[in-house]
Amino acid sequence: MSLPVRNAHVKGQEWYQADDVAEAYDEKRFSQGGRLIDRREKRAVLEALAPIEDKRILEIACGTGRFTTLLADRGADIVGVDISEAMLQQARGRAREAGVADRLEYLHGDAGRLPFPDDQFDAVLAMRFFHLCDTPTEFITELRRVSRRQVVFDTFNRYSTRSLYNWALPMGSRLYDEREVAELLEAAGLDLAAAEDDWVLPYGLYRQLPGRAAAAVRWLDNGLDATPVGRHLASVSYWDARVPEV
Repeated sequence: MSLPVRNAHVKGQEWYQADDVAEAYDEKRFSQGGRLIDRREKRAVLEALAPIEDKRILEIACGTGRFTTLLADRGADIVGVDISEAMLQQARGRAREAGVADRLEYLHGDAGRLPFPDDQFDAVLAMRFFHLCDTPTEFITELRRVSRRQVVFDTFNRYSTRSLYNWALPMGSRLYDEREVAELLEAAGLDLAAAEDDWVLPYGLYRQLPGRAAAAVRWLDNGLDATPVGRHLASVSYWDARVPEV
């Protein structure tokens, strides 16, 4: 199914929708030391959304299906939405290989105009998305609209190692501090249930390292993260927001 797709308010859409980008996406980001990033993100998602079985979940910007396939395998009934048809083709292939295609539905469309009624899902997931948003309040309000319980997302943090090289990235990233996230949640009518900070050292470093070297760097990173200073310098935060009970 294809939905109306617009080209405003999200960075890098033309690049992201290219076939060659979709084909190489996982290999470039989640091979070698990038496997540690993949593992940590999946743990954050599973912990926030638990219990998974029979939960109705929407993932926006689902990409190549890393999380949709994982959640379907854990028993969720899940819909994935992405602006890139090339990414969705990769996701469908992953779901077939994992044997969970019957628990998944993928839609090509715009996260700012979701074709679902209010309170359609138990939870909405948005990973690797808000750093690309020019108008994050618009998007999180739409995610809240279709979720009756929970919105889970991540952000790159303003006062972190990422700020040192963000200018050099092809698209850059929108960086957030705690105040900005709190304002987003307030605008959407969401309460913060839990938050985790991680990755003092930048993602880009891990992706350049083979597995053993990356594991050693990760050990150092965890040590830094455990210190008061390290927690303030964490480059990524995982947010678990809830719809207030009436």
